[in-house]
Amino acid sequence: MKHKLQQLLYFGREQALSCLFPVVIFASLALTKFIPLPILARYDWLLLICLAMQWWMLRAGLETKDELKVITLFHFIGLALEIFKVHMGSWAYPEQGFFKIFGVPLYSGFMYASVASYLCQAWRRLHIELIYWPSFFAVVPLASAIYLNFFWHHFWIDIRWWLGLLVIIVFWRSSVNYKINGVNYRMPIVLSFALIGFFIWIAENIATFFGAWQYPNQTHAWSIVHLGKISSWLLLVIVSFLIVAELKRVKEDNN
Repeated sequence: MKHKLQQLLYFGREQALSCLFPVVIFASLALTKFIPLPILARYDWLLLICLAMQWWMLRAGLETKDELKVITLFHFIGLALEIFKVHMGSWAYPEQGFFKIFGVPLYSGFMYASVASYLCQAWRRLHIELIYWPSFFAVVPLASAIYLNFFWHHFWIDIRWWLGLLVIIVFWRSSVNYKINGVNYRMPIVLSFALIGFFIWIAENIATFFGAWQYPNQTHAWSIVHLGKISSWLLLVIVSFLIVAELKRVKEDNN
């Protein structure tokens, strides 16, 4: 029992360290909501805080240059999605800011990048290995279809549930192997997708409470984010995980 508790505490510590960048973003959202900052608007301060945090993590050795490249890629992927969703009226950024493009503050891309930051950090800290991982020709088209569905469902049918079913089929045999104090553990990859997506939904409720962005039903008063959003975050987590996994595999093949 004592050993299991020690393993759980170690796992919790490694998870907490992996979440360092997301935690800084949430803390900044909370502080800047209640503490007015001089000279710049709140959204602009959030951008500067994110940039400073990334610079410090790289300089302190908490993040590698390769991980920074992945995070930067996710920033642009997320920013493109944000611009489209805001244009379609899915949500809004009502506050003022100098560093905004098409109504979207540039700091918003870092919220997507924080997911990639967590995945990269946890991958390294827990010595992640993928078991029975599908081929490149199955993973890349599936990830592309999931990402594109965030756009095309506004103009055509929403196929997220079909994509979810396809994920279960493609990754049915796949699992993730991780180490805690040298002891190997294994989890079905689909379960890990679901758990990360659920916790991001909880984080989204915290973020909207602190005014990171605003859904139409939150215009006059904050309310809990609809449970249906869990499916969206689940699919986004899957896209994020697949991109990170393929980049890791490409790097291993080149070494």
